Amino acid sequence: MKELVEVLAKSLVDKPDEVAVTVAEGEKAILIELKVAPEDVGKVIGKQGRIAKALRTLVKAAATKEKKKVILEIM
Repeated sequence: MKELVEVLAKSLVDKPDEVAVTVAEGEKAILIELKVAPEDVGKVIGKQGRIAKALRTLVKAAATKEKKKVILEIM
């Protein structure tokens, strides 16, 4: 899951070396935090949040395969 988010985010931003993905596993869900450079936040979120929504959809689809609940937060 972490690798998926990292690869997708690095392909979207201008500074791929500043992409950081952290994973925190809880009892009910897995929390994935995506941190990018301040000037790249808009590229990850997209117009009206479309890219962020697409990223969350992809992560949830991958998590469903593993029967887990995942929350993606963009910091």
